[in-house]
Amino acid sequence: MFPEGFLWGAATAAYQVEGAAVEDGRCESIWDVFCRMPGRVVNGDNGTVATNHYHLLDVDLALMSELNLNAYRFSVSWPRVVDDDGGVNRKGLDFYERLVDGLLDRGIRPFLTLYHWDLPQRLEHQGGWAQRDTALHFADYAQVVHEALGDRVDDWTTLNEPYCASLLGYAAGVHAPGRREPRAAAAAVHHLLLAHGLARKVIDKRVGISLNLYAVDPVNPDDPVDIDAAWRVDGLQNRLFLDPVLLGKYPSDVLGDLAPLGFADHIRDGDLALIGAPLDWLGVNYYTRHRVTGHAGGRTPEWIGAEHLHNVPSGLPTTAMGWEELPDGLFRTLNRLHTEYPRLPIHITENGAAYDDAPDAAGFVEDRDRQRYFEQHLHCVEAAITAGVDVRGYFAWSLLDNFEWAEGYAKRFGIAHVDFGTFARTPKLSGRWYARVAGANALPE
Repeated sequence: MFPEGFLWGAATAAYQVEGAAVEDGRCESIWDVFCRMPGRVVNGDNGTVATNHYHLLDVDLALMSELNLNAYRFSVSWPRVVDDDGGVNRKGLDFYERLVDGLLDRGIRPFLTLYHWDLPQRLEHQGGWAQRDTALHFADYAQVVHEALGDRVDDWTTLNEPYCASLLGYAAGVHAPGRREPRAAAAAVHHLLLAHGLARKVIDKRVGISLNLYAVDPVNPDDPVDIDAAWRVDGLQNRLFLDPVLLGKYPSDVLGDLAPLGFADHIRDGDLALIGAPLDWLGVNYYTRHRVTGHAGGRTPEWIGAEHLHNVPSGLPTTAMGWEELPDGLFRTLNRLHTEYPRLPIHITENGAAYDDAPDAAGFVEDRDRQRYFEQHLHCVEAAITAGVDVRGYFAWSLLDNFEWAEGYAKRFGIAHVDFGTFARTPKLSGRWYARVAGANALPE
């Protein structure tokens, strides 16, 4: 059994599911532009229609009830609620009011994420997250959403995975805005975290941040070169975000690695006090681990300041994304938070997997690999709770098959299958299994 009141949810992101990209006053985002860049997204896909969630809201609310969800994590589209002149788009806010009211009517607790990577393109034209002013604009946007929904939404996430928004978007160029500028990426890290701190001041509800955290292992645990590589990658992937948010400081070794990129030049007096202001909970997104070496043989452009380091496969089973399945990495991550950082309630805000499974004639997907993935990882969550970690909720990624960023529609993470021709939703085997677990608040014997 899981603790009484444990939250069983699923998660989505606005650009991945909503569609309606040019309706009701929505402005352009960096992902709209990125999808038009040749060769950036598999098959030239885009999120213009996505899963049509904007028009099928009632269908998806009914699906959540069918799956016994008592929580739902969604993001607000910044360019849907703030126009290109910086004014409030009432029609955009109306959609989220309908969503929140529909959730509450069904006894489903809304978890609102302010930023899941869809920066308004007008701000990217001004330099995007490489510019400090973007954090100030984000605080204004947070105020707009808080004024509209703060009377009904008690759980707020400022940012989802600032690692991806900064290092994948501005260094590796594999996510929007598609820039390959390490100095801009370093600036983006700090400005995203500053935006988190500024939004934290605006919101007087329960506030958290969702970080994609990894277990990081050296290829050879006896090799000083690999040990150093693992520590550096842990610094960039985990501690660069955990330490300022939870300890109010950047890790000194990472500051050293980022010094050639001018990282410290962006930190002003008072910034770290804002970034490290107390949180009500921490969101953990977990998918896989890094197994790294410092020896020659590869390069990882998003690991700015340590690009010569790279991952080495271990031979473990992998998902369709090529990510190693390592459920124990989730337990290790949770236990580390419990032992090395100030203790906060934790929500697993994303965990899931893509597999190359296909529907039958009725649209049903017998996705036993995904069911097994969830079961193994939930056993690790249960073990962490038994060990004393204060985990209060779990959100499966994702409610629906959707637009999977640079992978387009080629990779499916949903616990419900989406037919992108008809937009019919059909719970998969994993979704039906998850509904039983949520209903019982317990894993099967």
